Amino acid sequence: MTIKVAAAFAKRELRAGLKGFRILLACLALGVAAIAAVGSVRAAIEAGLAREGAALLGGDAEIDFTFRFASDEERAWMDATGEVSEIVSFRSMVVVPQDGETERALTQVKGVDAAYPLVGAIELDPPLTLEDALGDQDGLPGAVMERVLADRIGLTVGDTFRLGTQDLRLSAILLREPDSAAGGFGLGPRTLLRTESLANSQLLATGTLFSSKYRFVLPEDTDLDALKLSAQTEFSDAGIRWRDSRNGAPGITRFVERLGAFLVLVGLSGLAVGGVGVAAAVRAYLASKTSVIATLRTLGAEKSTIFLTYFLQISALSIAGIALGLVLGAILPLALAPLIEARLPIPAAFTIYPGPLAEAALYGILTAFIFALWPLARTEDVKAATLFRDALDRAKLLPAPRYLLMIVGALIILVGSAAWLSGTWKLTLWTMGGIAFALALLAVSSLVVRWLSRRFARRVKRPGLRWALAAISGPREGATSVVLSLGLGLSVLAAVGQIDGNLRNAIAGNLPDVAPSYFFVDIQKDQMAGYSERLTNDPAVRRVDSAPMLRGVITQINGVSAEEVAGDHWVVRGDRGITYSAELPKNTRLLAGKWWDVDYTGPPLISFAAEEATELGLKMGDELTINILGRDIVGTIASFREVDFSTAGIGFVLTMNPAALAGAPHSFISTVYAEPEAEAQILRDLANKYPNITAIRVRDAIDRVASVLAGLAAATSYGAGATLLTGFLVLIGAASAGTGARTYEAAVLKTLGASRRAILLSFATRSMLLGLAAGSVALVAGIAGGWAVSEFVMETDFSVIWSSALGIIGAGVGTTLVAGLIFAWGPLSARPAHILRARE
Repeated sequence: MTIKVAAAFAKRELRAGLKGFRILLACLALGVAAIAAVGSVRAAIEAGLAREGAALLGGDAEIDFTFRFASDEERAWMDATGEVSEIVSFRSMVVVPQDGETERALTQVKGVDAAYPLVGAIELDPPLTLEDALGDQDGLPGAVMERVLADRIGLTVGDTFRLGTQDLRLSAILLREPDSAAGGFGLGPRTLLRTESLANSQLLATGTLFSSKYRFVLPEDTDLDALKLSAQTEFSDAGIRWRDSRNGAPGITRFVERLGAFLVLVGLSGLAVGGVGVAAAVRAYLASKTSVIATLRTLGAEKSTIFLTYFLQISALSIAGIALGLVLGAILPLALAPLIEARLPIPAAFTIYPGPLAEAALYGILTAFIFALWPLARTEDVKAATLFRDALDRAKLLPAPRYLLMIVGALIILVGSAAWLSGTWKLTLWTMGGIAFALALLAVSSLVVRWLSRRFARRVKRPGLRWALAAISGPREGATSVVLSLGLGLSVLAAVGQIDGNLRNAIAGNLPDVAPSYFFVDIQKDQMAGYSERLTNDPAVRRVDSAPMLRGVITQINGVSAEEVAGDHWVVRGDRGITYSAELPKNTRLLAGKWWDVDYTGPPLISFAAEEATELGLKMGDELTINILGRDIVGTIASFREVDFSTAGIGFVLTMNPAALAGAPHSFISTVYAEPEAEAQILRDLANKYPNITAIRVRDAIDRVASVLAGLAAATSYGAGATLLTGFLVLIGAASAGTGARTYEAAVLKTLGASRRAILLSFATRSMLLGLAAGSVALVAGIAGGWAVSEFVMETDFSVIWSSALGIIGAGVGTTLVAGLIFAWGPLSARPAHILRARE
């Protein structure tokens, strides 16, 4: 009966329209739409990757070898399985003589056979077939390359260039290769040619860094799981990596999943800001209904009936706002699909995906429940005898314990759902903790602002400032809503700005002093003497570090599959760089264990990077099985050492004693620290004498990484911008709700002789003071959040980015000033006699 009566009352109340609830609807709609849109785009990309898995991979399945080609026996097994295409991939230098000078640029070389591509098609300019483009071109092998590389070194179609010691002719510009996403992140643009054209290049010598991939087109009824098991059994000692079309681009898939999860968490920050707006809207609405509630209590209505009346009303409106957000979140990705697809290097299948919409709806419902229940619960404090306006303002601050328990329970469900659906518990807890910290800090700050305003209002003699401070300290100005909503939005934006700025500083800062000028790879053992002589006699070279270089796959940890023990950790995900050293390298600090003797020839021993060992759960005495060039080597961990990968110098996760790798073919890598003005001459001398050596300019590689991070920062900034927009809407709502109080205030001041200018200045001053407070507190929260992410997640040094910090304070002042002035003209235009007569 109670529910039926409450539903009837709620229906009657809803007939009054949406006055007072537009901000509630807008906040929920915007927050839910942002989360739904991000989730829909992520689902579209994942669906595209799944649908085009074979095309992205270049076949139905792939077997990958490191440092070698398949043996005759291995190739025979592959040929019996299906149609096979062989691909070799490595980095090298494109060399072009021009006007007495030599232009050089790093490129990712891809050698293919006649069967390539098994799936999809190559696009070239001019539109040649791949067979014609890679065939004989006036006596030289043909090759194609990406336009950015050709433009960089001044090549046009028909020109000649060199890879290693092999001359080639550019026959076309590579516009698109179907399997480009399968190659992952590369340090240089692509050059594609026949593998046989590399026979005289000296670039595929034993021990050089290259990988070979064998791709299959399989019969339609092939059981991929069974074939994978067969391949792993057949090549159990070969150290292969298997991929198939079910996950054609795993690196991109992981990236999309993690970026999407992070943006959803940023969206939750925006929804939290919207929740503040929901609470403010509900509180303002219930304040206007105090006399109605008191009247109902006088007529004998129970507390539960009154609570259910407004709970059902707010629930209906919240569902409407969430539904609107879901519609926007579903439609926007579809409407923007052409633009998004044009910017994506990977396929996406845009349609309506129920999963992301359901996730966004769940977050919206829980947020609305958490933030609306608190003011709703306080309706029980309205007594039958309290028929005056401010009854709700004078109610108890905390609701009844049962409501607090429901709020805490809903909050736990929200956090658990976000962690489970995003798959990143640590990041979710960090994010939710940051939001809770920011809200608590802002809530306390709003109380402090009102207390300070009350104290200073009595001492300030300037009328405009005294009026502003008095208004801020009053209960009707909505200082808490302004500081909470705008402050939380600015906190997210401030944290993003600090993280982005510190990442850029970490990448670009101190390069000449910390990072090497060049990485040189594929240095053969018999070239090391001449290479070292050229550099050690150069006064512009400050330091040269060199080390033998092999690559291997950690296949087992203590006899158990490495993937079972370590999951998806990057150390066991693919092949890793491995080196050997008889003596403890200079500037290396052991943290546990001891180094082997110089002449040690016993069972293989391993020195492992300490931080990565902790992440993998390794301890002294553990055994690792490492496959190097098809040979399994079982070594025992003898020490842990500190490895700093942030310097861009040589750093190996795994180092072994020399005897353990005796006889394994390998090359050397080297880092050169030189004065900037000497870099070009060093590159020319070494490249002319040793054309097989590949030089990677560290500054260029860092620029490539920086461009990727810039894209991530932009995507995150868009999410933070949506949060700030939600905060502005809440600010508009608070300003709108205070229009009546400001109108009455303006009428009183006009009656006492105040000018319109002085009143307007008072309104502007209070807005600026609230914006300054919100921006200042947001800056503290943003800097704290930026420091925490930089220190514990990114593991980089942190310093305050003052340009971003000052911009946040300016945004706070400007935003509140705009919102305050928007709603200032109505009160200023009202006639005092009419307003004061209505209050009699």
